[in-house]
Amino acid sequence: MKKYTRHNRTWPVVLILVVAMTMPWLAPLPAHGFSKETVYVGSSGKDVTEMQGRLKFLGFYTGAVDGTFSWRTYNGLRNFQYEFGMPIDGILGPKTKLKLWEATKDWRPGMDSTGTQQTAPAKTDTTKSEAASAPTKLPKTNVSFSKNELNIMANAVYGESRGEPYIGQVAVAAVILNRVKSPSFPHSPSAVIFEPGAFTAVADGQIWLTPNETAVKAVQDALNGWDPTGGALYYFNPDTATSKWIWSRPQIKKIGKHIFCN
Repeated sequence: MKKYTRHNRTWPVVLILVVAMTMPWLAPLPAHGFSKETVYVGSSGKDVTEMQGRLKFLGFYTGAVDGTFSWRTYNGLRNFQYEFGMPIDGILGPKTKLKLWEATKDWRPGMDSTGTQQTAPAKTDTTKSEAASAPTKLPKTNVSFSKNELNIMANAVYGESRGEPYIGQVAVAAVILNRVKSPSFPHSPSAVIFEPGAFTAVADGQIWLTPNETAVKAVQDALNGWDPTGGALYYFNPDTATSKWIWSRPQIKKIGKHIFCN
């Protein structure tokens, strides 16, 4: 009879460990998780639904979780990319998916920004809500403003914020549009820009500098609904501002060298 040594007793343990290490391959995949597909504005499907849910969980998106990559979704994604130090392109690619997943590991389908499980709204209501609130594409938005108005906006953005990061230039354009929409200000970009004392670039003549393509693009992004400021009506440079009034305004955030406020 063969003697049963310690060596003989070891191999069953090794076999069990090997099997245990391979078990995750047999476990069912979670109900949520991004695919390998790169997703753009206009796309729809599971990846978009998950992106919207995760962005909403973080507070970057406030629209309907309906699986449609709208301009509102695009703007929320860009704000996420900015806050997390990523290239700001509004595209849900592999790196953005990974960063978004890492930032929302506690998220589960149906959760809102408070971590509470929510009941999905009826599809018809979601569609109406999204259609009513989502920013429109640039060609449709531009019908409200003449070419001259858009040129003046680009001049103002260039004069006020050249040298700022791109998102800071979009932010200046967004402030102009926020004022246009506010009942407390004139209702056209040029009237807002040339309101006495409103913008430094008008006072020092830099409004008449020829804007570059970056300033023009920043205006277009703001018209498409991207507002990095969170609805700000004012901004100032804390290194140069001496007005007690502007310092007293409720501050929202700092982008580049400017503090944006209401």
